[in-house]
Order: sequence, then structure tokens, then C-alpha cells
Amino acid sequence: MGESTDKLRIDKYLWSIRLFKTRSLATEACKAGRVKLLGQNIKPSYVVKVGDEYSIQKGIERKIIRVISLLDKRVDAKTAVLHYEDKTPVEETYAFKSTFHAPILKRDRGTGRPTKKDRREIDDLKSDWWDEADSAK
Repeated sequence: MGESTDKLRIDKYLWSIRLFKTRSLATEACKAGRVKLLGQNIKPSYVVKVGDEYSIQKGIERKIIRVISLLDKRVDAKTAVLHYEDKTPVEETYAFKSTFHAPILKRDRGTGRPTKKDRREIDDLKSDWWDEADSAK
């Protein structure tokens, strides 16, 4: 079922476990130095070994994965998760997700500076959101 005992390139592995949408994106990430093993940049042709831990940077998201088993064919997400262990710290995952859910407060153009009352309302809104986010941990 896609298991392989032969040599497997890191770009192909990252594509097959669905960390990258295409293999060429995985290759580009390796070439750009966004895939690291023990802090060292690795080439797309690097041979994956079971037990290795890789640090992967995708945009603003950072992931740390440990190889459990090799997979040379792209499979569905449920199967792909069985072939690696996500070692990304919870704080980092939470910080990444919170950037997309942070409220963006906008004022209408031409309304001028907020009054003292407006400022208090804005502060209340912000503190309510942060309290909810902290309790979600």
C-alpha cells in the first residue's frame, strides 16, 4: 500500500504525506532552505530515514515532523497522518491559528480620533476576545 523500502527523496516524501500540494512546491521549499534536518538545510534529493526530525517552514506556519514510516505514493489525509508524527509545540500551533482568528477593528473613514468612551469600548472588545482565546487553551 505505498510502503517503500527503497531510497525515498525528501521532496517526494513531503508531497506524499500531504504537507505540500505539489511535489514541485516541496522541491522549491527544499531549495529555498525551508526544510531543515538538525538545523541544516537539505537538498530535495536527500534520502529520508525513519526516525529523522525535519523542521518545515510553510509561509508563516512552522512544523516539526518525525518520520515514522516511508511513503512514496500520495494517499488520503487519514492514511498520510499515520506515516509521520507532528512534533510541533502546542504554543506554536496555537500562535499560528490565532493570527487568523484575531479581530481586526476598523473605524469608518473621517470619524476622527476615538473618544474616551469609544476607546473604553474598543479595549473591552479586545480584552473579551483575548480572555476567550486564553480560556480555549
